[in-house]
Amino acid sequence: MSEPLHSQQVTAKSGSNLAAAFILLPKAKREAMTALYAFCRKVDDVADDENVPLAKRREGLQSWRDEIRLICDGKDSTNPICQELAPFVRLHQLQFNLFDELIIGMETDLEKVRYADFEELKQYCYRAASVVGLLTVRVLGCELGQADTYAENVGQALQLTNILRDVAEDAERGRIYLPQSLLEKHGVSEQSILDGQSSVGFENVARELADRAWAFYKLTADSLPGEYRRDVLIVEAMAGIYWRLLQKMRKIDFDVLSDKRQSIRLGKWSKLAIGMQTKFAVRFKSYHPVYARQGLAH
Repeated sequence: MSEPLHSQQVTAKSGSNLAAAFILLPKAKREAMTALYAFCRKVDDVADDENVPLAKRREGLQSWRDEIRLICDGKDSTNPICQELAPFVRLHQLQFNLFDELIIGMETDLEKVRYADFEELKQYCYRAASVVGLLTVRVLGCELGQADTYAENVGQALQLTNILRDVAEDAERGRIYLPQSLLEKHGVSEQSILDGQSSVGFENVARELADRAWAFYKLTADSLPGEYRRDVLIVEAMAGIYWRLLQKMRKIDFDVLSDKRQSIRLGKWSKLAIGMQTKFAVRFKSYHPVYARQGLAH
């Protein structure tokens, strides 16, 4: 038996919600998404490795940028994951500017630990998640431009959900993605978040961010390209999973700073069930995303 590809090894070890959904794909698309995911995972790992000095992490990200640029220019790379991604870059006409935006987002995480307002946060979410969505819909077979609005919206929805879920973990690293303008509006100090102190003000901050996430879920549903609904199956499954995480946060009144946040999770079988339900549902023209059926109750 041959050794697994580097991208397969990276993806298998990740335990990611997205990677787990690859089982729903036919072999060719599964291989393409595995290679794309491995690239995104490794770039993110470079940025997040706090055991490595900032200067070295910048060098590491620049190296990934240089290698994927070679691939996008039709040249060979010495980076095995980039080389495994190469045939899919050519087949799906993946553009360097999208990979570059993703790396810029990772570079931002090296030093920027506060966001002034929603406009700044939106740009970060675009680079951290929407560009992944744009690459994904291309790999899944959507014609260029036909699912871009959908990809950008779902990226915003998932990243905002992720930010809200991980407030405490990010605070432990000195990062606060919640917009400073929103904290000021509800009288919440940065120090209280860093100290893990829940409050009525923080709940209001979290609810407002959750409402913004829900607005993007609604936009995602509205922009779902009907002719490609089967192609974007795994994206729909991801949206369904993250929507349920958002609902779990609502049930604990968005108390994501206390030990209650441990309940904000879905087990492997729950995720698989969501994936299979989605796979069955998207076969029908009457399919309507579960994440757009209702708003967030207050």
